[in-house]
Amino acid sequence: MKTSFADKLKGLFAGRAAQNEEFFDDLADALIEGDIGAKLSMELIDALESECKKEKVYDQDKIISKLKESLIPYVKGVGFKPQEGKTNIWMLLGVNGVGKTTSAAKIALLQKNAGVQNLVLSASDTFRAAAVDQLCMHGDKLGIRVVAHQMGSDPAAVVFDAAESVSSKGGGLVIADTAGRLHNKENLVRELEKIDRICAQKASEGCYKKLLVLDATTGQNALRQAEVFNQAVGVDAIVLTKYDSSAKGGIAITIGKEMNIPVAFVCTGEGYGDIASFDAEKYLNEFLGI
Repeated sequence: MKTSFADKLKGLFAGRAAQNEEFFDDLADALIEGDIGAKLSMELIDALESECKKEKVYDQDKIISKLKESLIPYVKGVGFKPQEGKTNIWMLLGVNGVGKTTSAAKIALLQKNAGVQNLVLSASDTFRAAAVDQLCMHGDKLGIRVVAHQMGSDPAAVVFDAAESVSSKGGGLVIADTAGRLHNKENLVRELEKIDRICAQKASEGCYKKLLVLDATTGQNALRQAEVFNQAVGVDAIVLTKYDSSAKGGIAITIGKEMNIPVAFVCTGEGYGDIASFDAEKYLNEFLGI
């Protein structure tokens, strides 16, 4: 099991009555290992060290409180709610293996439980048989309709049909799963651009959102993925998967700082109910072990 940043932070304070330069160097290293970029980590710790020395702050709780204050501006949360009587489309982006298809099901159930009417899952990863089958299985279990075409068909056509279905019934929400073959980047980008155009055309004004699913344990790789997808079609918010107390988890801070992209949902386990709207305060408290 990976050691969380909060555990490393506790270890740093153990047996140290006064915080010297070596302490702050170790704290910077811990931040970097916690998936906060090296540049940002050094900036944060240089400012923290200077402030603590100036104010003669040596108390563990006060130092952690000051660190939290410096991180708050970079942790951004956002809440999405489908507009009633409108055609809402939420497209899920992300590389294969991050839990995108399962996240689509979790978000769908969350919206169903919130009372959203006319909910449709769109199986738009038509190049991976397992993705279509998996989404159909989730739909069956959750009692949510899935629009799917045969393998290898045009993924944009699947979204088109799902959106048409929702529109014809006076509005609702389409949650679209998409492919994530990053090794074939050019083809993937072209495919996503086409789906993006269809979604933008079919969704009611202001009702189209692009959610990037990232594995919280992959660190700086997640930042690279965010850059690729944001450049291709734009990203409105992040869905963090595999986020629990053992995850290093600082990637939400890095993406907030570097790309100004907020987090919408956090997934903490395999079950359909293991998802929640992102709470920035709770996230920072867990990250710092407060």
